[in-house]
Amino acid sequence: MKKIPLLVLSALLTSTASADIIISEYVEGSSYNKAIELFNTSAQSVDLSQYQLALYFNGKTTAGNTINLSGTIAANSTFVIAHRDIDSSVATQLTTGSLLFNGDDAIVLKKANTIIDSIGKIGQDPGSQWGSALTSTKDNTLVRKSSISSGDTNPNDDFNPAGQWIGFAKNTLDSLGSHQFDGSTDNGDPGDGDNGSGDGGDGDGGDSPATSNCGDTYTSIANIQGSSNSTPLSGHTVWTEGIVTHTLQHTGYKGFFIQSADLEADNNAMTSEGVFVYHQADTVAVGDNIRLHAKVSEYNNLTQLSTVTELQVCQTAVSLPAAQLVTLPLDATQREALEGMRVTIKDAVITDTYNYGRYGQFEVASERLYTPTQVSEPGASANQLAIENAEKSILVDDGETAQNPEMLPAPTPELSAINSLRSGDTIPTLTGILSFHFTNYQILPTTPLATQTTNARQQTPTITNVGNLRVASFNVLNYFNGNGLGGGFPTARGAKTEAEFVRQRDKIIAAIATINADIIGLMEIENDGYGAQSAIADLTQGINAYFNDNVYQFVAPAESQMGSDAIAVGILYKANSVTPVEAAKVLNSQNSAKDENGQVLFLSNKNRPVVTQLFKHQASEQEIVIAVNHLKSKGSHCNSLNDYDNNDGQGNCNLTRTRAAKALGLFLNKEYVELPTLVIGDLNAYLKEDPIVALANAGFDDLFTTLNKVDAYSYIFDGQLGQLDHALANQALAQHVVDVVTWPINADEPRVLDYSMQYQNATHHAKYYAPDAFRSSDHDPIIVEISLTQDSMFGDLDQDSDVDTQDITLFLTLSASNELTDLAYDFNNDKQLNRRDVRGYMQLCTRARCATE
Repeated sequence: MKKIPLLVLSALLTSTASADIIISEYVEGSSYNKAIELFNTSAQSVDLSQYQLALYFNGKTTAGNTINLSGTIAANSTFVIAHRDIDSSVATQLTTGSLLFNGDDAIVLKKANTIIDSIGKIGQDPGSQWGSALTSTKDNTLVRKSSISSGDTNPNDDFNPAGQWIGFAKNTLDSLGSHQFDGSTDNGDPGDGDNGSGDGGDGDGGDSPATSNCGDTYTSIANIQGSSNSTPLSGHTVWTEGIVTHTLQHTGYKGFFIQSADLEADNNAMTSEGVFVYHQADTVAVGDNIRLHAKVSEYNNLTQLSTVTELQVCQTAVSLPAAQLVTLPLDATQREALEGMRVTIKDAVITDTYNYGRYGQFEVASERLYTPTQVSEPGASANQLAIENAEKSILVDDGETAQNPEMLPAPTPELSAINSLRSGDTIPTLTGILSFHFTNYQILPTTPLATQTTNARQQTPTITNVGNLRVASFNVLNYFNGNGLGGGFPTARGAKTEAEFVRQRDKIIAAIATINADIIGLMEIENDGYGAQSAIADLTQGINAYFNDNVYQFVAPAESQMGSDAIAVGILYKANSVTPVEAAKVLNSQNSAKDENGQVLFLSNKNRPVVTQLFKHQASEQEIVIAVNHLKSKGSHCNSLNDYDNNDGQGNCNLTRTRAAKALGLFLNKEYVELPTLVIGDLNAYLKEDPIVALANAGFDDLFTTLNKVDAYSYIFDGQLGQLDHALANQALAQHVVDVVTWPINADEPRVLDYSMQYQNATHHAKYYAPDAFRSSDHDPIIVEISLTQDSMFGDLDQDSDVDTQDITLFLTLSASNELTDLAYDFNNDKQLNRRDVRGYMQLCTRARCATE
């Protein structure tokens, strides 16, 4: 068979295009989750400076707001316009505070005075929405069907989104920035046979001088892919041949992969031998050797063949090309050179299962990865590690674009509440297609996922050294109990329904009861005070009901609420183990230390107020201070405070957290001078970040480091491990700490196993839920074991906690044998220890006449 050389082919090919913009996605979500995505259906970039979005509110016939667009939309690419405060996970090209609309507002895309596209009907107030159920304009995301290639240029006619749009649930944001389009913008005259090409009417407009005969001249897949990041043949129509290696025609991908036979490969490491074919009309099977006539394009950075005009199955049941053995790390150039090909990765380590239940995706890497600032100094070192981590990891996707799959095949036989796929588990052999979708390189498995449980669940915390005082830190994942009487759902955060809350409550109680700590610091408890219906009272009652005893009480500070945030910190304690010595003390903006410019260090409107409590340990009669914290998160910015993300790995609001940490150190060292003090909670900072350094400078050191437990983590973000939750102690306490552990029940688990019933059906609800500790939160609890001993009593030589006749007898024995030489017992001041000191010794007796107990 003949393959056309790339240089010859380039000279033969021609392409035409026309500019055309459509609205490809509409997001009407909660709060500021508002977005419009545009798509350029043409093969030419378009300057948007002459375009506007006009918003018509509540049936008005004149625009209430017009947004002038700017920037350029590339060929066959998207352009996302969003409210400036949209969820931070969304990648945008233009943000504005003016993009505010509801489901009953019409939206019109214009170029100068020409209407290009529209959503809704101008002049009509539909009530709350156009359409119904998911395919409606209120509280939904609408995605334009892939067959739509031109806009609705009549905004005055009736509008029913079901005709051109596919609906998704509220706050579905993951498809923004990508659009599947199978319309053709070729303005030529394909297939008429009279355009002077002399090609016999094969419909390619003179592009490939070939026929549908298997084995005839064709363009190799390697030449289609090229040796750079994008195809050199975009917009051209070609004949090619390959073996079907994976088919996803039944899924939202609507296509399949082909790869050159091993003997047909060009042996150029920079050119891929595989390519994706976007085509459903002709069903193919893995092992088919096919010949097809199709258009080459670059779709969202994936080279693909589409607009297939002919497809012939030349042979069936052909041996597949050998999977290329690859080893992570792989940089972007190496991945691009494998795009569309069969690959095998050995001993892959699962690093992130967060989206496994929702999208059928998880990440793997060459090893478990740590958040850069957990192990490296912020700045150049951390940024370099971030690059290395990205090259060591890759996404694994089930190839199903539908959300919330009915069955998740790993681990065998399927995922369930008692058969979890955990980060840290491994896949000895992972074989699939390396492809690029939704902004990520990913592996699409072509063989069953045979995972190994190498990070098994711990049914109870693994504690090596047990003390006589156990302190725990637990993030309770927005524990909101409605109105406290079984109603009041949904609340600002947490469970959406009472049924969800019951599931959440049972899981958290199971975890806390198993930990069985003497003192528990809580984060993300509802900030609704300390009354009988409050969240903290409800949780305390639930734990006590579990034990069938009044085991725990909660600390109730004088303040009715802790600041203005929806969530707060709290403290539970066992009344038969510790006793509060004085009222709780709270650090907030009102009593915070100030900086050298007189500005408050601790901002209560950003950080949750700190609750501290001095306890007396009953068994040892020693005192200990517990300080529970939850500092500002990295998830939203603090730009109004001139506290920007400095791109050093510490994220948003690092200065705000660091100032709060300095205030905390000053507060504790002032209020609890030299008392043993434990700082616990979610500091939203990893180990090497500035807030932890600030607390170390104030005398509070990380206990995991102190006890040489260097691999600790409590949280996983983006497949990387780290400590957001900390246990820090001053020297007065550190000497009494005998162990510190995390109990890995949450961070390693898929979130589908938590209490939520959202995006699930009844089968999911039963399969993925168990009222146990696993995935009771997204943070792992921390447990600190402390050994406190009673101060020795002077004169208690037999150490039985009293002074009596037995101690006097022992004194006489030890002094006679010169084993006791402490002149503190020389009560008659004659520089000797003997019977003459007994009268003075008797003054130490703890009972009358020095009687024994």
